[in-house]
Amino acid sequence: MDNKITTLLFDLDGTLIDTNELIIKSFLHTLEQYFPGKYQRNDVLPFLGPTLTDTFSVLNPDKVDEMCDVYRTFNKAEHDSLVTEFPGVYNTMKTLKESGFKMAIVTSKMSDVAMMGMKLTKIDSFFDTIVAFEHIEKPKPDPEALFKALEELGSTPGESIMIGDNGSDILAGKNAGMKTVGVSWSIKGREFVSSFEPDYMLEHISDILPIVGVKQ
Repeated sequence: MDNKITTLLFDLDGTLIDTNELIIKSFLHTLEQYFPGKYQRNDVLPFLGPTLTDTFSVLNPDKVDEMCDVYRTFNKAEHDSLVTEFPGVYNTMKTLKESGFKMAIVTSKMSDVAMMGMKLTKIDSFFDTIVAFEHIEKPKPDPEALFKALEELGSTPGESIMIGDNGSDILAGKNAGMKTVGVSWSIKGREFVSSFEPDYMLEHISDILPIVGVKQ
């Protein structure tokens, strides 16, 4: 790697914590109220990644806020019973933190729910800051959230890397001028993530360690 990496920006859902089942069930619960019988499990997979506002604006522009509220109420109620960490996440984040890296979460969800997931999986203490939905005007793939995280961490794009499970994560990293890393365990599939041409692909979260120069 050309520049020494000092800073790691991570997406949360689908990258560090497995919220896939929670998100899918939250969408199905919400959509069943507004479009009974219309949406099945596979129909909502494309909704994983974009903001709720973006998704519901297309489906029902007149009831966006209402639908977001229905989704978030269900999502919070079911959160702790459905969310788990991906294998190796806790130990890898601990190793990175102990190795001196500056780390941030950059997520499209609200910060309170992001923190619920981080505390549940006990990774909250490893991150210096969280940039969430309410902190920015333009979500990923716009680089605004990434630049905000770098500003709070005192870092530059050249020393930073963005890790995520979705096209918007990879594109945001590219748009910010930093190296990008995709994860093969994305619910959308390895080929989908690879199609955005990240600089690296992880088969396991611990694969990030040699990429940033940490010996295992």
